Amino acid sequence: MNVINRVAIIGECMVELKKNKNSLVQSFGGDTLNTAVYLSRLTQQQGITTSYVTGLGTDPFSREMLASWQDESINTEMVYISQDKLPGMYAIETTVDGERSFFYWRNDSAAKYWLCDREMPALVNKLCEHQMVYLSGISLAILSDDCRQKLIELLTLCREKGVKIVFDNNYRPALWKDNGVAQKIYKQILSITDIAFLTFDDEQLLYGDATEQQTINRTKALGVNEIVIKRGEEECFVIIGEQCEAIASATVHNIIDTTAAGDSFSAGYLAKRITGGTIEQSALAGHTLAGTVIQHNGAIISRGVMPTI
Repeated sequence: MNVINRVAIIGECMVELKKNKNSLVQSFGGDTLNTAVYLSRLTQQQGITTSYVTGLGTDPFSREMLASWQDESINTEMVYISQDKLPGMYAIETTVDGERSFFYWRNDSAAKYWLCDREMPALVNKLCEHQMVYLSGISLAILSDDCRQKLIELLTLCREKGVKIVFDNNYRPALWKDNGVAQKIYKQILSITDIAFLTFDDEQLLYGDATEQQTINRTKALGVNEIVIKRGEEECFVIIGEQCEAIASATVHNIIDTTAAGDSFSAGYLAKRITGGTIEQSALAGHTLAGTVIQHNGAIISRGVMPTI
């Protein structure tokens, strides 16, 4: 992999509400924000900059988000500020075995409009200051149809200029009109993707796949060179060309909260990969970080319990 010292992550951060006995604890979260925080923590000492690309408002929650990201050494130059929109919000309920349910209020969030009225040449130039751009299925799903196509066009132009595109499927059916629309958009983004993180459960929801090989064959046919199949607590599969490796994770007995398990795996894998790690080392780094995260409450664990990868 070519030298990478700047990574841009596109997505949405929301106000998070979580039950704690008889009260609600407020924090912030979102799939790509989780990945951005962990990637920044793991790579900033190696001189790698993580930028977050989204939309926020001028409200106190937005200001607090910006400050918290900057405290994590995340570059916020591409956070677009709306004068009349607010961040989205979601609530989490977690069962005794660590599984969680989410409830969202995000239909008019600032992140939905970050591409509106932006000039394409300026966006291309700014994103091309990075050697890698990461986004998820949720990054695409929250956008209007026009902005979604604009983003795919933007990423296509960036890739033509040598930027690596990384896509995490993170499929949430409630955010899409129907499976057919989602399948069409996913195929478009995967056709310009260099590294794909695919949670197999999500591929089953989206396409009805019975086996991981169906997922692999379809994704390879779209031209993706590096495919990572995430399978929860089971071994992951990493496919590069005709090479396929299965890398097991250590068993975790003390599962507290599975929030951000997949997001943190992607961050761990990428952190090791862009700093020269092998496929096996990168997958193990992803497993190690995700295995640590699920032993603590919340999407973002404290810096003090971050594993060494």
